[in-house]
Amino acid sequence: MRVRAALLAFSLFLCAAPTFSQGCAMCRSSAAATSKDGQKAISKGVLVLVVPPIGFMTIGVGLAFRYGKKRDLENC
Repeated sequence: MRVRAALLAFSLFLCAAPTFSQGCAMCRSSAAATSKDGQKAISKGVLVLVVPPIGFMTIGVGLAFRYGKKRDLENC
């Protein structure tokens, strides 16, 4: 089962690899042209936008595993 999960994760990473090279040239150049304070603000803004979804997904996956283990123990 672990091998199958590892292969699935690896194939997902391979499918997503082209998207990492698709950065917007105009956005990158305008962000690079801002002052150091502006770059710090952009970095903080990205973190503010990324942290909540990651937090919700982490909590959701944790609850799913917790429910699964509890369900498995009740069935024994």
